[in-house]
Amino acid sequence: MSKMIFINLPVADVAKSTAFYQALGFEKNAQFSNEQASSMMWSDAIVVMLLAKPFFATFTPKQIADAKTTTNGLFALSFDSKADVDKIAEAATAAGGTEPHGPEDMGFMYSRAFEDLDGHGWGPFWMDPAAADAGPPEHQPIAEA
Repeated sequence: MSKMIFINLPVADVAKSTAFYQALGFEKNAQFSNEQASSMMWSDAIVVMLLAKPFFATFTPKQIADAKTTTNGLFALSFDSKADVDKIAEAATAAGGTEPHGPEDMGFMYSRAFEDLDGHGWGPFWMDPAAADAGPPEHQPIAEA
Protein backbone atom coordinates (compact mmCIF):
# COMPACT_ATOMS: atom_id res chain seq x y z
CA MET A 1 0.00 0.00 0.00
CA SER A 2 1.31 3.45 -0.87
CA LYS A 3 1.73 6.07 1.84
CA MET A 4 -1.44 8.06 2.35
CA ILE A 5 -2.78 10.64 4.75
CA PHE A 6 -6.30 10.58 6.16
CA ILE A 7 -7.44 13.78 7.84
CA ASN A 8 -10.38 13.07 10.14
CA LEU A 9 -12.61 16.06 10.84
CA PRO A 10 -15.59 16.21 13.21
CA VAL A 11 -18.56 17.85 11.50
CA ALA A 12 -22.03 18.91 12.61
CA ASP A 13 -23.79 17.80 9.41
CA VAL A 14 -22.19 15.13 7.21
CA ALA A 15 -24.44 15.81 4.20
CA LYS A 16 -23.84 19.59 4.22
CA SER A 17 -20.10 19.14 4.77
CA THR A 18 -19.97 16.59 1.94
CA ALA A 19 -21.63 19.08 -0.41
CA PHE A 20 -19.17 21.79 0.72
CA TYR A 21 -16.12 19.65 -0.05
CA GLN A 22 -17.58 18.46 -3.35
CA ALA A 23 -17.97 22.14 -4.33
CA LEU A 24 -14.21 22.47 -3.79
CA GLY A 25 -13.40 19.56 -6.09
CA PHE A 26 -13.07 16.71 -3.59
CA GLU A 27 -14.60 13.44 -4.78
CA LYS A 28 -16.77 11.34 -2.49
CA ASN A 29 -15.71 7.70 -2.20
CA ALA A 30 -19.07 6.00 -1.71
CA GLN A 31 -17.40 2.73 -0.67
CA PHE A 32 -16.25 4.33 2.59
CA SER A 33 -19.15 6.71 3.18
CA ASN A 34 -22.46 6.47 4.98
CA GLU A 35 -24.73 8.71 7.10
CA GLN A 36 -21.99 8.93 9.79
CA ALA A 37 -19.02 9.63 7.54
CA SER A 38 -17.98 10.78 4.09
CA SER A 39 -14.66 9.79 2.58
CA MET A 40 -13.61 12.75 0.45
CA MET A 41 -10.73 12.15 -1.96
CA TRP A 42 -8.42 15.08 -2.70
CA SER A 43 -5.96 12.81 -4.51
CA ASP A 44 -4.99 9.14 -4.53
CA ALA A 45 -2.92 9.79 -1.41
CA ILE A 46 -4.93 12.43 0.50
CA VAL A 47 -8.35 11.74 1.98
CA VAL A 48 -10.46 13.93 4.24
CA MET A 49 -12.84 11.92 6.40
CA LEU A 50 -15.87 13.95 7.46
CA LEU A 51 -17.17 12.30 10.61
CA ALA A 52 -20.38 13.15 12.44
CA LYS A 53 -19.34 14.47 15.86
CA PRO A 54 -20.90 11.55 17.82
CA PHE A 55 -19.09 9.08 15.55
CA PHE A 56 -15.83 11.05 15.77
CA ALA A 57 -16.13 10.89 19.57
CA THR A 58 -15.85 7.08 19.44
CA PHE A 59 -12.21 7.46 18.32
CA THR A 60 -10.98 9.58 21.23
CA PRO A 61 -11.65 10.03 24.93
CA LYS A 62 -10.81 13.75 24.60
CA GLN A 63 -13.32 16.55 24.25
CA ILE A 64 -13.89 17.52 20.63
CA ALA A 65 -12.65 21.04 19.98
CA ASP A 66 -15.02 23.60 18.52
CA ALA A 67 -13.08 24.61 15.41
CA LYS A 68 -15.08 27.85 15.18
CA THR A 69 -13.55 29.09 18.45
CA THR A 70 -10.28 27.15 18.77
CA THR A 71 -7.60 26.06 16.32
CA ASN A 72 -6.36 22.51 16.50
CA GLY A 73 -4.75 22.36 13.09
CA LEU A 74 -4.38 24.14 9.78
CA PHE A 75 -4.24 22.10 6.61
CA ALA A 76 -2.28 23.34 3.61
CA LEU A 77 -2.83 22.17 0.03
CA SER A 78 -0.42 22.99 -2.79
CA PHE A 79 -1.59 24.16 -6.20
CA ASP A 80 0.03 24.64 -9.61
CA SER A 81 -0.85 28.33 -9.94
CA LYS A 82 -2.07 31.43 -8.14
CA ALA A 83 -5.27 31.18 -10.19
CA ASP A 84 -5.91 27.68 -8.79
CA VAL A 85 -5.42 29.02 -5.24
CA ASP A 86 -7.95 31.77 -5.94
CA LYS A 87 -10.37 29.29 -7.52
CA ILE A 88 -10.58 27.00 -4.45
CA ALA A 89 -10.76 29.91 -1.98
CA GLU A 90 -13.57 31.49 -3.98
CA ALA A 91 -15.36 28.13 -4.24
CA ALA A 92 -15.09 27.74 -0.47
CA THR A 93 -16.72 31.09 0.27
CA ALA A 94 -19.39 30.49 -2.41
CA ALA A 95 -20.21 27.15 -0.72
CA GLY A 96 -20.69 28.78 2.70
CA GLY A 97 -17.16 28.81 4.10
CA THR A 98 -15.39 31.88 5.40
CA GLU A 99 -12.12 33.57 4.51
CA PRO A 100 -10.38 34.75 7.71
CA HIS A 101 -7.95 37.01 5.82
CA GLY A 102 -7.17 38.08 2.29
CA PRO A 103 -4.52 36.77 -0.08
CA GLU A 104 -0.87 36.81 0.98
CA ASP A 105 1.63 37.31 -1.83
CA MET A 106 5.31 37.01 -0.88
CA GLY A 107 6.53 36.84 -4.46
CA PHE A 108 7.90 33.30 -4.24
CA MET A 109 4.71 32.06 -2.54
CA TYR A 110 1.04 32.98 -2.79
CA SER A 111 -1.59 31.78 -0.35
CA ARG A 112 -5.15 32.27 0.81
CA ALA A 113 -7.08 30.87 3.75
CA PHE A 114 -10.58 29.54 4.22
CA GLU A 115 -12.58 27.74 6.87
CA ASP A 116 -15.17 25.07 6.16
CA LEU A 117 -18.69 25.02 7.60
CA ASP A 118 -17.39 23.79 10.97
CA GLY A 119 -14.44 26.21 11.17
CA HIS A 120 -11.63 23.83 10.09
CA GLY A 121 -8.83 25.92 8.59
CA TRP A 122 -7.34 25.36 5.15
CA GLY A 123 -4.45 27.18 3.48
CA PRO A 124 -4.22 26.67 -0.27
CA PHE A 125 -0.90 27.91 -1.64
CA TRP A 126 1.29 28.12 -4.74
CA MET A 127 5.06 28.31 -4.58
CA ASP A 128 7.50 29.20 -7.35
CA PRO A 129 9.63 26.02 -7.67
CA ALA A 130 12.79 27.96 -8.60
CA ALA A 131 12.39 30.30 -5.65
CA ALA A 132 11.58 27.37 -3.35
CA ASP A 133 14.86 25.70 -4.33
CA ALA A 134 16.70 28.85 -3.21
CA GLY A 135 14.96 28.81 0.19
CA PRO A 136 13.18 31.62 2.02
CA PRO A 137 14.40 35.12 1.09
CA GLU A 138 16.14 35.59 4.45
CA HIS A 139 18.23 32.43 3.77
CA GLN A 140 19.24 33.22 0.21
CA PRO A 141 22.81 34.31 -0.40
CA ILE A 142 23.41 38.05 -0.63
CA ALA A 143 25.09 39.12 -3.83
CA GLU A 144 28.38 40.87 -3.20
CA ALA A 145 28.91 44.30 -4.74
